[in-house]
Amino acid sequence: MVFNSLNQLDNIVGALAALFTTIAFVPQAWMTWKTKRADGVSLGMYCIFTTGVALWLLYGVILGAWPVIIANVFTLALALFILAMKLRFG
Repeated sequence: MVFNSLNQLDNIVGALAALFTTIAFVPQAWMTWKTKRADGVSLGMYCIFTTGVALWLLYGVILGAWPVIIANVFTLALALFILAMKLRFG
């Protein structure tokens, strides 16, 4: 019974971590789209970060780990959006 409770706690913590780290990009994406400015966004950082997220996604696919896959699909989409806005608006 204790193992089952810990396993559920692990899943809850993992799901919350994925949720918060993914939605953390929404304000930046919204602000960049709304203002049509991305001068505060580091191109180098977002290139490196987006590559890292793509690799996390690949890792999740290799393992068949759906929480990793789902979180990184959304994070990659947001990171690519911000990166595209940086390239478009500078």
